[in-house]
Amino acid sequence: MMSVEPEEVYVLGGLRTHLGLTHGCFDKIRPEELGAALFRAIFKMWPQAKKADEVIGGNAVGPGGNLMRLTALTAGLDPSIPALTVDMQCASAAEAISLGWAKIRSGMADLLLCGGIESTSLQPLRIYQPQDPFYRKEGYKVARFSPDTDSPRAMLEGAERTAQWYGVPREELDAWAVRSHRLASGSKALLAPYVVSLFGSNRDEGIRPRMSPALAGRMPALFTEEEVLHLINPLRAAAGEAPLGHAVPSLTAATSCLTHDGAAFLLLVSGRRLLAWQRAGHPAVPWARIAEVTDAAGDPRFSPLGALRVGDVLLRRSGLRCCDLDAIEYNEAFAVIDALFLRDHPECRDAYLPLGGALAYGHPYGASGAVLVLHAVAALKARKGRYGLCAIAGAGGTGSGLLLENIE
Repeated sequence: MMSVEPEEVYVLGGLRTHLGLTHGCFDKIRPEELGAALFRAIFKMWPQAKKADEVIGGNAVGPGGNLMRLTALTAGLDPSIPALTVDMQCASAAEAISLGWAKIRSGMADLLLCGGIESTSLQPLRIYQPQDPFYRKEGYKVARFSPDTDSPRAMLEGAERTAQWYGVPREELDAWAVRSHRLASGSKALLAPYVVSLFGSNRDEGIRPRMSPALAGRMPALFTEEEVLHLINPLRAAAGEAPLGHAVPSLTAATSCLTHDGAAFLLLVSGRRLLAWQRAGHPAVPWARIAEVTDAAGDPRFSPLGALRVGDVLLRRSGLRCCDLDAIEYNEAFAVIDALFLRDHPECRDAYLPLGGALAYGHPYGASGAVLVLHAVAALKARKGRYGLCAIAGAGGTGSGLLLENIE
């Protein structure tokens, strides 16, 4: 075990729920109930979590308000413990961890519960006021992420646009879907220490052990040729290029994430607190050190690129090369992220999503960043590796991520 430094931030532990499909195993479980049940499971394994300085958690499509405060109170945490809810959409949990890291590094806190919760099954319908120009009597579920569109399919459109712009064909994307399900199907035992069964759940519901090239090839495209041309030709015109008259859709139901319910939280601790526990005769062994955190942003029309930007920034700040990483966890919301990553880093295939990715496990928006960290820890421990990188894109072209160092 490496020595503990007082000013550093460590992952003491953490758990996630099974990841249920929308209207699956957590269909009727309110998000604060799901999060509170996960907190109680964490308290059993790490009783010191009950004395956390604060709860910081992500949520993207919940009922609004300070959901983390409601969750903390539902779990029985002392009312004197504050809580903060973060909305960076898909990157919310990663950003919650980033904020926790900053609070500990600054000396504002020593012990924090950071992660996220999502219930797409109970995602509420919203409605603008009648005087708002975006008012529709039928209401809406998907918020606006960019001033140039109010499309409820903005994230899917961003993925299709990215695949078309960078010339990533359907066949290349299909191969990633098959890989993700294959690796996830074989990783259940390795992840078991990091997953807790709640409300009768018994598995991650999105994993398809029988996913094959033939099955992926039969999945329907999510866009028509006309829709693809509508997505790509304005960009070509702006670049002074002639419009395309023909296009082959790339994105399918296999190469884009389904929607999920789930929760995941980590217990972050300062080196100061670890050393104090050690002096008091109650030592605790953390899993990993969080060496670096970052955010990134770019063109919202190409939102999947947020994860790639985050990874590049983390490597540049740390002075590491991609080949120095033993576990690389990019949130696999769309297979185009995988394809573009491998084009840039072909030498890192084995380290990239070694347990499979979100195309198989699922993507419970506000919780996914914490899921990535737990999977990175599991992979590092199994491989006896040193460095792990987690990166996730958020709606609107944002991204958040962190660099881990294995303690063993």
